[in-house]
Amino acid sequence: MTATNHKKRIAFQLSAPEVGEIYLAGSFNGWDPTVRPLKKQKDGTWKTTVTLEPGVYEYRFIVDGEWRNDPGREERRGNEFGVENSDLRV
Repeated sequence: MTATNHKKRIAFQLSAPEVGEIYLAGSFNGWDPTVRPLKKQKDGTWKTTVTLEPGVYEYRFIVDGEWRNDPGREERRGNEFGVENSDLRV
């Protein structure tokens, strides 16, 4: 019997045609603000995908150096900095 791979590819995107760079940081990558850049599409939407195990994760976008939540995700939880992180269940 073979083990089933339960990892899922999760797409992250943010519409921000006016910005110069966007990164993704979260509990799945040690909150490193430089490890996962998003790629700008022709329509001004920035995208990346991450393969994750089932679980609950928190993340934020870093837009031109400023930490921001994902406006497309309503689920959020407070953090130790007095702001909220976007919440993702895989």
